[in-house]
Amino acid sequence: MDRRSLLATMAAASLVLPRAGRTQSGWPSRTVRFVVPFAPGGPVEVPARLIAEQLSPRLGQPVVIDLKPGAAGAIGARDVMNSTDGHSFLFTTGGLAVLPALQKNPGFDIQRDLVPISLIADTPMAIVVKTESPIADAAALLAQAKAKPGSLSYGSSGNGSTTHLAWLLLQMKTGLDFLHVPYRGAGQAVNGLYTSEIGVYMGDLGLLLPHVQSGKFRPLCVTSPKRTALLPEVPPLADGVPGYDMSIWYMLAGPRGMPPEIGARLVQEMAPLRAGSTIATRIAEGGGELLVTGPEPLAARLRAEAAQWQDVLARAGIKPE
Repeated sequence: MDRRSLLATMAAASLVLPRAGRTQSGWPSRTVRFVVPFAPGGPVEVPARLIAEQLSPRLGQPVVIDLKPGAAGAIGARDVMNSTDGHSFLFTTGGLAVLPALQKNPGFDIQRDLVPISLIADTPMAIVVKTESPIADAAALLAQAKAKPGSLSYGSSGNGSTTHLAWLLLQMKTGLDFLHVPYRGAGQAVNGLYTSEIGVYMGDLGLLLPHVQSGKFRPLCVTSPKRTALLPEVPPLADGVPGYDMSIWYMLAGPRGMPPEIGARLVQEMAPLRAGSTIATRIAEGGGELLVTGPEPLAARLRAEAAQWQDVLARAGIKPE
């Protein structure tokens, strides 16, 4: 074989060798896409981008974020569940579990069309008002809602979002009535509080902390059962509403038919991030915890919360549309 033929043979062989970071099957063979089914500026985008940045060099391919908001996350979820490219995944919140109770036909079945990959993180929420608000604490918030039912407006990231469900759970436990103002994402809801379109907001502690630290927002309570080290002077809502426990949790899932080794590979590459990584530190700074549990805990939580929110929405008189 002459030199030119030898070089051609070597070049052809190099095309079938796995690149650094790939599985033996050649996955990933191109850009990996994390679909975030919410508007820009929301709390989901931050951990999604941090995870993507950490995964790109580990997988040997870019990991990009694709924002597809709308229909309480159903539009982005449909995009992934209808995907057949093997490189599209859903990065979202536990609000996905409520969609069967909220929409008659979201375009997919969570149990049938979704392949759990892992719980990603869990972070508490906080209830805040503008600093000039006359509402000084959670007790005053509940007292106003009792005195003037439906007069106190709160913002959410949209119908069926975690920030909406949190208030429905509060209404169920207290029998009080609040006025819901849905927005297209947490960022817009926060702006609504700034402009006084709404009177109160409950959302991701990490997202709200800079506004609290700047003195623009006053925290009334946190939604975890105990106080958080980030706001040690702020009591839990459970002090006045026994049993109240609400968090924003994040998950990663793939479409039906996804080879199990792909999910296992993603968990394998994310697991080392739990200790000392940039994302673990960032999530801890927001009062949360990086989990990376694998598929079984995610599947169990989706089942449990789907049943819980069916009950909460039924009690609230909200029927699927």
